[in-house]
Amino acid sequence: MYVRKGFAAALLASTALFVAACGGDDNKSSSGSGGSGSNAGQKSTGATQGAGKAPTLADSKSATGQVTYCTGKDTSGGQKASVKEFNTLNKSKGLSAKLLEFPESADEQRNQFIQRQEAKSGECDIFYSDVIWTAEFASQKWLMDMSDYVNQRKAEFVPSTLSTIQYDGKYFGVPKQTDSAFMYYRKDKVDSVPDTWQALYQQAAKGKGVTYQGAAYEGLTCDFLEIAFAAGGGVLSPDGKKSIINSPQNLKALQFMVDGVKNGAANKAVTTYMEEQSRRSFEASRADFMRNWPYAYALGNQSKIKGKFAVAPLPAFEGGGKAGILGDHNLVISAFSKNPKGAVALIDYLTGEKAEIRDAAKYSLAPVLTSVYDNAEVKKALPFSDELKQAVQQAKSRPVSPVYSQVSQAIYKNVNKALSGQQSPQDALKNADSQINSALKTF
Repeated sequence: MYVRKGFAAALLASTALFVAACGGDDNKSSSGSGGSGSNAGQKSTGATQGAGKAPTLADSKSATGQVTYCTGKDTSGGQKASVKEFNTLNKSKGLSAKLLEFPESADEQRNQFIQRQEAKSGECDIFYSDVIWTAEFASQKWLMDMSDYVNQRKAEFVPSTLSTIQYDGKYFGVPKQTDSAFMYYRKDKVDSVPDTWQALYQQAAKGKGVTYQGAAYEGLTCDFLEIAFAAGGGVLSPDGKKSIINSPQNLKALQFMVDGVKNGAANKAVTTYMEEQSRRSFEASRADFMRNWPYAYALGNQSKIKGKFAVAPLPAFEGGGKAGILGDHNLVISAFSKNPKGAVALIDYLTGEKAEIRDAAKYSLAPVLTSVYDNAEVKKALPFSDELKQAVQQAKSRPVSPVYSQVSQAIYKNVNKALSGQQSPQDALKNADSQINSALKTF
């Protein structure tokens, strides 16, 4: 399989991003989606009434002055390259951008932005925001409503990515990069990924099993919801005010995962695994299948199993459908921006086709624009682009709620206890339901 020279450098950035997207720690707070995932929260509840509206694309054409773009540590150099080109293109207009880098830690990036918003500081015009922070920031009225801008370009984006910027019936940002997990498989051991999770587990039980992220952390929330959503389950009611996690569909999904650990279809060590432990286990030939993010593709091709594995979108749940979980980042405009017209102009450039092609081809960042997946340069740089496009299309966002961190903790802590035999699947969902409802009462 083709692997670009220099992929390792971009991998540093990709690894940091997937950790923020679905592998963070207990202190993360934010959003995702209610109900079954991607379509909840579309009707306004008044939670963001009074939020400022961002300028339209037409208004941004007259932008001048400087725009400050706040982001995490630019380890790949991709953000710097984008800002440099933007400045070259807009020099004659008197418009420029400045990059302000925050620490690499996702939690610290979030905290840096929150500190500025609480102080009503206009230092950050734009923030490169984790997809799970939308509801938290929007509910505090810290973000500008970008619905007018997004609606003008809506047809350009992979539809699922728009769910990550949606809260209270409005769009509070623009998708910049996305991510969705793959099912990796040893093509020297198995022919392909079966069509359903049930068939995959049956085949895995006959070989060396399947590995995934089952430790008590955000990654397990993602892994569980991929199967639960595919089984027809959900987390929050459409208005985001009540837990619906204790459902027959979710119980079916959790029981399936628990049985998989008991009968050996899933490696028993998964209850302690995060992304890296899963990857190393797969590369050490201790599993025939692995659920993991696209970042593991390049690393696999630098290991002993180079050329011996392939990837595919996640399978369907028998009697249900297909689902994945979206990760990565969006661009949001601070409610206190001193140059909102310039901010819209910069976002329009950063999410344009040319910039998205460069980011995908040179920096291995998954595109949010449908057309970019069909670009020849991107297909050459990302040999799994077709599979990635399909994975992103079938993915959903996580529960949209200002108390997302508590919702996620309730999920991953109880699911982990069920997987490790500390409580029954029934009790796990009952406890998660109670904990989520308690958290929802706090806002």
